[in-house]
Amino acid sequence: MNQISFMNDSGITLRGVLQPASPDKLVIMCHGFRGNRSSRGRFDRLATTFQNLGFSVLRFDFGGCGDSDDRPLTLAGETEDVRAALTYASRLGYDQIALYGHSLGARVSLEAFDPTLVKTMILTGAGTGPVSYDWSEEFTQEQLRELQQTGAFTHPVTDPYRTKIVITRQMLADFEQFNQKTLLSQVTCPTLIVHGTEGEEATLMPLTKQGMRWLPKGSRLEIIDGAPHDFLDYMDDIEQLTSAWLCEHF
Repeated sequence: MNQISFMNDSGITLRGVLQPASPDKLVIMCHGFRGNRSSRGRFDRLATTFQNLGFSVLRFDFGGCGDSDDRPLTLAGETEDVRAALTYASRLGYDQIALYGHSLGARVSLEAFDPTLVKTMILTGAGTGPVSYDWSEEFTQEQLRELQQTGAFTHPVTDPYRTKIVITRQMLADFEQFNQKTLLSQVTCPTLIVHGTEGEEATLMPLTKQGMRWLPKGSRLEIIDGAPHDFLDYMDDIEQLTSAWLCEHF
């Protein structure tokens, strides 16, 4: 496992790890909202599995997360980060890339899709269509007042590299202000989307069901009955589905 860093177009240094195996096939893993490259252990486990299957794996922290440079969180910023990761991977000689995104990382993967490099995508807990969240259930009244007054607020995180992140008003708005058809129709590679049925997944999964018509031929939706958005107790299922997909489509 190699510690790596690269810079996006805005001059933000992004840090992560590269687990080498194949010289030309690379899986880039994109973590979720408020997360980091470990993704609560999910990405650590899956990256080792994919590497053992013969695929190189790159995991990195979005700007403002984990060990990467500080920056307020925005969808545009994270999309820029994934594009920078694709450029970095290409310069290393990887010309066949799979994007793996969980939760917000899935949305960012869709936004950053590059048909010249990305051969397949795997998305778990994806927000493929607009969702209106009640943010008062996620954040304190003090945080929401700070958001109202300044356009952003600080949020504590449990992370080996940082104690807080900064979330912008636009970041929250981007969960509900986009067009599903436009987002999905730009994808030209076979895409696997995995959803559960409980909690937040009960909202996200039907949205993906209605949007599958805009994804290319060969794409597939897999539903894990009983699984919540974090999939932590269903990692055996996730590992089996995603490994089989990579071996078949990559």
